[in-house]
Amino acid sequence: MSVASLQLEAVSNDPQFRHLSSIAGIAVDLRYATPDNFVGRDLYSPIDCAWLHRDAAAALEQAVAWLAERRPDHHLLVLDALRPQRVQQQLWDALQGTELLGYIAEPSRGSIHSFGMALDITIVGPDGQELDMGTGFDDLSERSHPALELVMLERGEITQGQVDHRRLLRDAMFQAGFFGINSEWWHFDCGDRVLVRQTYTRVL
Repeated sequence: MSVASLQLEAVSNDPQFRHLSSIAGIAVDLRYATPDNFVGRDLYSPIDCAWLHRDAAAALEQAVAWLAERRPDHHLLVLDALRPQRVQQQLWDALQGTELLGYIAEPSRGSIHSFGMALDITIVGPDGQELDMGTGFDDLSERSHPALELVMLERGEITQGQVDHRRLLRDAMFQAGFFGINSEWWHFDCGDRVLVRQTYTRVL
């Protein structure tokens, strides 16, 4: 079965997608548009990757509302949203021959980011700083793994406060229909990834 596809340059004219600037109550700092990521270089400029599929955008608005009701002095910070297939290929190529390849979806299968249906996201506190999650974004180590949090807590490698911050983020995202993954506390898929790959449009 062939997957529908669209060039990134056509996204702005496609009603399936919404720009992040249309979502109230979030901050945006796309790390792949800066050198502040594990590859160490800007992978996005001059293209605009501040987009989500409209379904993911609506779910993000639910997460914003949930957090605003419970922690009005906190807000969500989007670190990555729509990541076109061409950039996914660059990430895949950059990790060849390393032990980190398992962190990247194989381009032929497609990252959920490339459908505009995944987010990398964190929370900013009342002091304007990101909450301490135990690692930074793109820290590709076991300390970033939600599945290992209790083990890391027992070893003293992360603190209860850091785990609490991660749980707050997960609570906000899960109730809005997002799903986390075992290896990155910051990554959330909107809906079932198998269904996304089968029925949504991939951005190239």
